[in-house]
Amino acid sequence: MFRFLSNFINLNAFSLNTLGATVPEATCLKVPKNLGEQAIRLVGKLELFNRELKVQQFDNCLYIPLIHEPLPIIFKKFEKNLTEFEISVHNFPERKKRHFTPLDFLADKLPPHLLVSVPRAIDFVGDIAIIEIPPELGDHKKTVGEALLKAHKQTSTVLAKSGAVEGVYRIRDFEVIAGAEKTATVYREYGCMYHVDVAKAYFSPRLSSEHNRVASQAKDGETIVDLFAGVGPFAIPIAKKHENVRVYAVDVNPDAVSLLKRNVAMNRAEKQVVPVLGDARQVVREQLSGKADRVIMNLPETALEFVDVACEALKAEGGIIHYYDFTKVSDPLETAKVRLIEAVNRNNRKVKKTLLAKPVREVAPYTWQVVVDAEIQ
Repeated sequence: MFRFLSNFINLNAFSLNTLGATVPEATCLKVPKNLGEQAIRLVGKLELFNRELKVQQFDNCLYIPLIHEPLPIIFKKFEKNLTEFEISVHNFPERKKRHFTPLDFLADKLPPHLLVSVPRAIDFVGDIAIIEIPPELGDHKKTVGEALLKAHKQTSTVLAKSGAVEGVYRIRDFEVIAGAEKTATVYREYGCMYHVDVAKAYFSPRLSSEHNRVASQAKDGETIVDLFAGVGPFAIPIAKKHENVRVYAVDVNPDAVSLLKRNVAMNRAEKQVVPVLGDARQVVREQLSGKADRVIMNLPETALEFVDVACEALKAEGGIIHYYDFTKVSDPLETAKVRLIEAVNRNNRKVKKTLLAKPVREVAPYTWQVVVDAEIQ
């Protein structure tokens, strides 16, 4: 005979409600603990198991959440397979939803030998995801892109890299493989907001901690020259952290400077940040010679060629250089330090002290981007 005990669970003196938790109420199957595994298998087989809620245990009994009240025919199956049980209502905590990865959505769409090639490294810039598709997945790139959209609900566009970072403006080509046709977005980092167009101006979210670190090193009252400013990821956090600074943010790319100006306004940094469009060498020679307490050189491809410009920008009494470099040798930090010291010496300055040398990220096998902070006299 079918029975439903509507008030059963409220007999429990201990309920999650007593903890102040917000938990949904659901029909449940109560069984002794020793029948728990058998009961869970049975409820799953009958497609009655509510998997969004957690099974609960009180007083040597299990409470198994059900999708709905069991029909009489289902109730008879309980009677046939379980020696002791009751149907009631219980308050259940919700089960944490599993985070699905792109591989979960590709498991039945790609053969196993291609699944191992699905890229794990993803750069998220605002609502844009950027990946590198290996050659063997070329015919399946749109499938991979759609899977990434499903796995990352906050993403609206998936871009595949179509070439290397190159040219004076340090930009690369992208192909939209899923979602909205766009390369522009708004990106948030350490309390700052940036208008970014990854196809028009170089930007890397992998440098977020480095942006914050350098901003924290700056001091009130300093004049700072950011020689290769891009859309402002170094200049703007400095302005946000220090009210009494002046940052000359220089870039040769008109699109980058246009975005930089928007970002300065959006972050209310107009008093501290001065966007400057032009070649760093010419701008320093004509406008900024001898003005800087601190110089940022985030152009690792060719920063070595601009050490003379950084030395010229520093005040006569010296200052700090944040020098970035790519190195492909076994001792990348020592190599970068030696390069900087020798270049500074050639420009009638000296490295008084190396304040820091550390790897920033691995950009290719055996190739590192490193940073050297040096005090120059």
